[in-house]
Amino acid sequence: MSATAHEPAHGPRPDATKRDFLKLVTGASAIIGAGAIVWPLVDSMNPSKDVLALAELEVDLTPIVLGQGIIVSWRGQPVFVRHRTDAEIKQAEAVPLSELRDPEADSARVKSGHAQWLIVSGVCTHLGCIPLGSKPSDPRGSYGGWFCPCHGSQYDTSGRIRQGPAPANLPVVPYVFETDTKIKIG
Repeated sequence: MSATAHEPAHGPRPDATKRDFLKLVTGASAIIGAGAIVWPLVDSMNPSKDVLALAELEVDLTPIVLGQGIIVSWRGQPVFVRHRTDAEIKQAEAVPLSELRDPEADSARVKSGHAQWLIVSGVCTHLGCIPLGSKPSDPRGSYGGWFCPCHGSQYDTSGRIRQGPAPANLPVVPYVFETDTKIKIG
């Protein structure tokens, strides 16, 4: 095949390489521009620094006496930490699962070897109220756990729903024992 009058025999025309270069630069600029627009939108969906700071919480258990409960704040939500007595543990273990609306054994709600410590969300599963029962003067309902006065939900000493409109047990929050006297929530 011979070269035509419009195209040199030694390669493409110089204006064709300029056009290809301009297309490449324009495409790259469009991709960089789209990334510059999308990145702040995606980054804004990440949790803020104050939320990340609350992702883990260490709790010293030594000041919590037997039979006492405290409320700590984790991720802006209350968490009940209760140092249960032997009687509270036995009471929770003795409940037949067939009597529970949300059947869950007490042993599944505590860490092995640490049955005296119950760590659950402090938010009622009915409408998000905060049940009473962490202070010694608080009413604990008929089952000795927590009582939500808003609509009458009652939880036992394992945080399981026993009476009232709440549909589920107080959720166990993720936690680990760092030592026998310190836990890390989160």
